[in-house]
Amino acid sequence: MVTALITVAALAWLCQMAFGGWQIHQFNRAFDALCQKGRVGVGRSGGRFKPRVVVAVALDEHDRVCDSLIMRGMTVFARPAKIQAINGIPLQELQPDVIFPHDPLCQNALSLALNLKHG
Repeated sequence: MVTALITVAALAWLCQMAFGGWQIHQFNRAFDALCQKGRVGVGRSGGRFKPRVVVAVALDEHDRVCDSLIMRGMTVFARPAKIQAINGIPLQELQPDVIFPHDPLCQNALSLALNLKHG
């Protein structure tokens, strides 16, 4: 009985690692494509027991959003998706509370992504 339990736990751990690696691979591919389009800002919010949200925003040479992605969830099944509502909007006009009116985690991640680092 104990051997079966240890085997199941080991298989679950291996599946977690495999799916986690696949999730990272999917995000990295989407992020690399985003970086090809312009300057990129990234924001992350959430905690250990809250769903995490990662937002990345690519800006063109006129500081307009040319592409973006969002990934949110608590499991390895979360996938990056586009935020169609903000494409073409100038950086100065982006308001996280208007774009995500009922989701404070997304608001926080977007506001962090809009604080671009210069360097």
